[in-house]
Order: sequence, then C-alpha cells, then structure tokens
Amino acid sequence: MPEMDLDKTRELCDRIVKEISGVFVGEDLLIRKMLAAALANGHILFEDNPGLGKTLLAKMLAFSIGCGFSRVQFTPDLLPADILGTKVWRQQDRTFELLKGPIFTNILLADEINRSPPKTQAALLEAMEERQVTIEGDTHRLVNPYFVLATQNPIEYEGTYPLPEAQMDRFMLRLSTGYAETLEKESLILLRRIDWKKDDPTVDVNPVVSTKQILAMQETVENGIYIDYAVVKYIAEIVRETRQHPKVKVGSSPRGGLSLLKASRAMALMLGRDFVTPDDVKMFAADALAHRIILKAEYVLEGIDAGQVVGDVMKEVPIPTDFHPR
Repeated sequence: MPEMDLDKTRELCDRIVKEISGVFVGEDLLIRKMLAAALANGHILFEDNPGLGKTLLAKMLAFSIGCGFSRVQFTPDLLPADILGTKVWRQQDRTFELLKGPIFTNILLADEINRSPPKTQAALLEAMEERQVTIEGDTHRLVNPYFVLATQNPIEYEGTYPLPEAQMDRFMLRLSTGYAETLEKESLILLRRIDWKKDDPTVDVNPVVSTKQILAMQETVENGIYIDYAVVKYIAEIVRETRQHPKVKVGSSPRGGLSLLKASRAMALMLGRDFVTPDDVKMFAADALAHRIILKAEYVLEGIDAGQVVGDVMKEVPIPTDFHPR
C-alpha cells in the first residue's frame, strides 16, 4: 500500500474532524486523538458516565472513514459465540459451516463492554492483539484495517465488571468525553437534536475517505514519520518513571510506550509533519499510560488517580531539546 502525501493527509484529517464535529458537540482535540489512534491502528476505550455521547462519537468515526462497521451491545448474558460466531452442521452438505459473528468487520463497537462478565470480555483478546480469531480450533484472519472502539461506564456503577488488566493494556488510548463545558455547548446539543429530527443522526453521515485511503494513511504513519532517538528516549524515560513512582504498584507495560510512540507519529502526520516532537508525546501521555497503571491501595482510598501520577511523571522527566527533524 503506497504512502500518502502529507498535505493531502492533513486535508483529509481536517475534513474527518469537521464531519464528526458537525454532529458531536465536544472538543476538537478529543476527536483528533480518536482519529490519531485509528490511523495508528490502535484500539480506543471511551470511559465516562452514561449519556455523554460515547457511542455517538464512536459511530461517527466509523461512518466518516468509510469502513465496515458492526456494533455489539454487551450485556450480562452475552456469550463469546455471540461475538465470534460458531460452526453449524449443514445436513444437506454434511459439512460444518462457519456463521461469522460481528467481530468480522473493520471497526467493532463494543458498547458498554464492562456490562459483560470477564469470560465474554476475553473473547476480544486475540482479535485485539493478533487481528485474528480462533473458533473451534480453526484460526481466521480479520480484515485490515481492524480496530475496536469500546465504551464503558465507571466501575462504581451497578452491574459492571472490571476489565482485566490484560485487556486494558490492549487499548492504545483511554479517552473521556466529559460534560459540555459551557452553557452555549449544552444548548447546542439540544438545538442540533431539533435540527436532526431523529435520535441517531449517524445514518445520514457520508464517508469522507475510503478504506483504501485509511490503509494508505496507516502505512504513512508506520513508515513515513520519523522519530529522533532523543524523543524515543523521552518516551522510554516516561514509561520507566511510571514504574518507579512511589504511589504505583504496577507501572506501564512496554506496550504503553509503543502506544505512546504510535499515537505521537499519527498526530504528527495529522498536523502535516513527517517527524515527531516532544509536544506530540506530551499530548498523549495520560491517555496512553494512565489506564495501564495500578496504584497502591492506600492511594486509591485517598482518591488519587493514575492520571495524576502521569502528570507528576511528566513534570519530573526532562523534555529533550536536542532532537532533530528528519
């Protein structure tokens, strides 16, 4: 797949952001972070209170980039086979036929993923890590691009199951939509609903790019964006410092550093650059690392969260000034 021109890619990214922001009322930076993860071929976890537009935002991304899409509503009685599919016996042919589940798509929306028990959540592990699924001993490759957009409610809500650490670690970014910051934005949400005359405006969204273009943009992120060793070392120092922080029981995994690197390269591309700066890294540090950190129990009881720890780390690690563009 050939790489894409930087100016062309920046233009397309701006159009995608504009298309999404025409429906979703929120910060453009949140939309850009979400798109950066998609261009880096990473999975995204949206965590926030119900009713804040998590599902709407995920669907807007899926429909605006023109990829195959399916949605699974996670419930306590959902089974792994409901996601992966199963084999059924065809008497007339005397063979087993695979009935593919919704996981066979480009973009899977796992809605309220923590409403299902761990056994069902684990059905996504192989797909998220290796882009393949194994059904009754047979392995099936998933199509490219493939990534999961998952939403979850805070764990203190009734009827939720905590995501296993191994699954949390597979999400490149954990993002939060948050409440509308101003009265004007709160009013705009209501005004847009009046204009739509429907509860789901995503059905009218026209794709801004094609699947082929998304693959080309992902190829550019992977092979066309330079990152200087000084910036690589900066990322490594941040990750290592999360493990040495006195309030941390388990720090970020190496996968956290890789996620930070990939997201930073994607944002550089979206901004029309072919090289990564420390500012790109700082932009994603909390989103890429906080959900991989386990705090000591006494600090959890004090109300400290992992995002604060990442903030402390970012203040301690010196910002490189000797990095060089390509």
